[in-house]
Amino acid sequence: MSSPLLSPLQLPRGRALPNHFVLAPLTNQQSNVDGTLSDDEHRWLTMRADGGFGLTMTCAAHVQAVGQGFPGQLGVWGDHQLPGLTRLASDINATGSVSIAQLHHAGNRSPIEVIGTTPVCPSDDEETGARALSTDEVQELVADFVAAAVRCEAAGFDGVELHGAHGYIICQFLSSTLNRRGDEYGGSLENRSRLLFEMLADIREQCGDDFIVGVRLSPERFGMDLAEIRTLTQQLIDTGDVDFMDLSLWDCFKEPEDEQWHGRSLVEIVCDIERRTDPQGRRVPVGVAGKIHDPADAERVIAAGADFPILGRVAILHHDYPQRLAADSAFVPVRPPVTRQYLAEQGLSPAFVEYMNRWAGFIAD
Repeated sequence: MSSPLLSPLQLPRGRALPNHFVLAPLTNQQSNVDGTLSDDEHRWLTMRADGGFGLTMTCAAHVQAVGQGFPGQLGVWGDHQLPGLTRLASDINATGSVSIAQLHHAGNRSPIEVIGTTPVCPSDDEETGARALSTDEVQELVADFVAAAVRCEAAGFDGVELHGAHGYIICQFLSSTLNRRGDEYGGSLENRSRLLFEMLADIREQCGDDFIVGVRLSPERFGMDLAEIRTLTQQLIDTGDVDFMDLSLWDCFKEPEDEQWHGRSLVEIVCDIERRTDPQGRRVPVGVAGKIHDPADAERVIAAGADFPILGRVAILHHDYPQRLAADSAFVPVRPPVTRQYLAEQGLSPAFVEYMNRWAGFIAD
């Protein structure tokens, strides 16, 4: 019997996903120094699209040169990056997979040795040496996220995802500890999330009616408050501007760190929101990422209230995970450690393999 995970998934806008499996946006350090797409990154991503992922998402792609977070990062901030982006979108779309570019700015997590200048943050940050953005610079940041979305649409991507998780700049604005601003972008949750809602509204105004827009949030760590993220998730859905939510949980099945939420798994809590449709009555699916490995794990998060699983590490291990499950309902993915040769066969370049070697126990010595 075929898994329901292999059935199509329709978003409020755009093409339907051929199945419920989504490739997580994964740092890989494979792009060129100027942010243009490399052949290595093209191969890595198109192998996943060819392997049956219903939605193929790029790594975090920075919208400003000063927002680069790591070496070898894909860029979406300049028109010189358009040819590679166009090639990538075309080749992903040709497989039937939905193509999404993740838009990112590292903020205070931009290494000085990478960007060559002082990193920026919602407020001065002594720990990282980042300086506060002026109000005009915040509005410029919003405009550059929007310009990147327009560029990605011109390249042929089906849509974009705004990276509001993992302590990067949108997440920094959402944090009540990092964001100590006194203007309209600081203080209350409404103010701290203002730039995110402005980005969404402007993308909707400047991009086509069928252009897909998602948002990634993390409900814990990085100064995030679980109750606020639940509220924000619902507010984003309520706007009608969001086509999917991507909640990065690190571990879907654990109890929350906040003791007041103990008694249920994190995935159950973040997916238990008041309603799941936008003002037009269209269902806005919520996906989750975090230690989803076996097909049984994917089915478990669906049973807990999520609409689709987002696969990270196991998608590194199996470029064709959905196809393998479709061919064999008893499919059991491999687990680390694996050899460097195995990872090369899965489309990882030497640079990506070296990056994965930082993950304890992932590569066999």
